[in-house]
Amino acid sequence: MEAGGIDAVAPPRRGPKDLLRTLDLGSENLRFLLEASARFKREPYSADACLRGDTVVLHFTKFSTRTRISFETAIAHLGGIPLSVGPHDLQLDRGETIEDTARVISAYSRAYVTRTYRDDDVHRFARAATIPVINALTDGHHPCQSIADLLTLVECWPSLTGRRVAYVGDGANVTHSLIEGCALLGIDITVATPPGYEPDPKIVDDARRAAQASGSTVVVTCDPAEAVGGADAVYTDVWTSMGKPEADEEVRRQALAPYQVNVELLRRAHPDALFLHCLPAHRGEEVTAAVIDGPQSRVFQQAANRLPTEQAILWALLTDALRPVGSTSPD
Repeated sequence: MEAGGIDAVAPPRRGPKDLLRTLDLGSENLRFLLEASARFKREPYSADACLRGDTVVLHFTKFSTRTRISFETAIAHLGGIPLSVGPHDLQLDRGETIEDTARVISAYSRAYVTRTYRDDDVHRFARAATIPVINALTDGHHPCQSIADLLTLVECWPSLTGRRVAYVGDGANVTHSLIEGCALLGIDITVATPPGYEPDPKIVDDARRAAQASGSTVVVTCDPAEAVGGADAVYTDVWTSMGKPEADEEVRRQALAPYQVNVELLRRAHPDALFLHCLPAHRGEEVTAAVIDGPQSRVFQQAANRLPTEQAILWALLTDALRPVGSTSPD
């Protein structure tokens, strides 16, 4: 076979192969992805040859609205064909190993996007796969959501310097990725949860190290008023995430009721503070209708930003546009 032919050995990758958690990107790659996202929002078909004739497998073991539709559309904008499969469509449900599945799918498709439960399952798949693997939500992380969140903030704020985000509610996967993203970009973040609902201490410690490098802070408290006081953005999420035992719902509701984002709590924030929510929302629980449907809400701008950010993620991983973490900025 001639040099450069079909059997030519691909050069080694420069940057990360996968997106499994936000912190793995490093600050330079995260900023690069936000710039690329803004470009794809303006010019959604500017890289329509990236996936021409190729497929991307989307594996969902959890329900999905924004993630599934935005990823399928992003793949189409890149010229590709999305193949969405559910929890019972693969032989994984009949005992085939994660590693064997990863090797097989790597032979057929250009990338693999998964929305599942265990972070370890995604890491096992990524280690065995030769194609990019994207975490589209696990019990521990939601990196794709955090990038859309940050794009929304960048669009709304002339500068990130001196800004602070307050997260109020259950400290779960969305919280973890938001903490990591804010830490990488130098945005202060304060998280308020009931006792026992705090974010993972290891993830908080990792984010604090990143925040120290970027000149920002990560604070965890049990006082929602303290967290929201003077904040430039207030973020919340549902009280019972997918995968949480239904039997715990009433216990969680009682614990989290004082953390509802209502007009009274939002008034403690900066007068121009934004309200964010990853959706779906339960009006009357974690947020009132007056807030989520009010003038400070940016939740639908935030939801719309899932499309260009996921297009940017796919494009960057498929074209090896990211740099090794800690290197100079991407080209």
